[in-house]
Amino acid sequence: MPRLDTVIFPVAGMGTRMLPATKVTPKELLPVYDTPLLHFAVEEALAAGARRLVMVSHPDKAAIEDWFAPQPELEASLAAKGKADLLEVVRSSRLPDGVEVTFVMQDEPLGLGHAVLCGAEAVVGGGPVGVILPDDLILGSPALAEMAEAWTGAMRSLVAAQEVPRERVSSYGIFDCGEGTPERGPVRAATGFVEKPDPDDAPSRLAAVGRYVLGSAIFDVLRGTGTGAGGEVQLTDAIAAMGGIHAFRFSGTRHDCGSKDGMVEATLAVQAMRHGSARAAPHLRVAAE
Repeated sequence: MPRLDTVIFPVAGMGTRMLPATKVTPKELLPVYDTPLLHFAVEEALAAGARRLVMVSHPDKAAIEDWFAPQPELEASLAAKGKADLLEVVRSSRLPDGVEVTFVMQDEPLGLGHAVLCGAEAVVGGGPVGVILPDDLILGSPALAEMAEAWTGAMRSLVAAQEVPRERVSSYGIFDCGEGTPERGPVRAATGFVEKPDPDDAPSRLAAVGRYVLGSAIFDVLRGTGTGAGGEVQLTDAIAAMGGIHAFRFSGTRHDCGSKDGMVEATLAVQAMRHGSARAAPHLRVAAE
């Protein structure tokens, strides 16, 4: 499988849709049943071959950096009390050997495109990079790994895609897949990409979901991309300007964990998975093997 050495995680947002829960806890660390939302995203990146995780965060969200740090006192306490099962759960969040996490700061909320550009300083090499929005929890087959498998050198961008109701298109980036655009399995070429169109003007109901594989040229394009919808630098605008757009229909089930109802639905889904599995929680080392 082609490998995405670097995956960028835009995690600087304040999570206002999840208040009051996010007043002191970053939304990425809210639990989905028994596991922080960010844990699922990291596990998915590792399944796609990532060895460099770039967290584009905010100075007020130090808890995310703390989550990656070792907890020797906690581990020693659990070991002394003979709580081997809980000790294993704590240790399960350690990153595998050879995987590094880097933090860069996005001090102002200037849009997803700006967040990805902030991550450019931590990217090494000229290959494609992955982007995961942890708010979009995709259960089942790891979507980013599926996308890495589908990526070819002829592509400039590959974006996870899902049909949404017509009344919801104004909340998404929407693909323009004109008649005659070729399809190859789950991959479909697109002629354009429109950010949050009016339902009457939307070219389709095929919407971008928070997984991207982007050619390294995206950073140069983003540097020249002005503000778009909402007065922010939109990643969709840069992808459209770069051309070579491809939509990818992933096989998993997506849950919008940026909303309260979506978080409840995801929690119930994970609960059902846990009761049907011998594993108490996802394990990052297993995902990376």
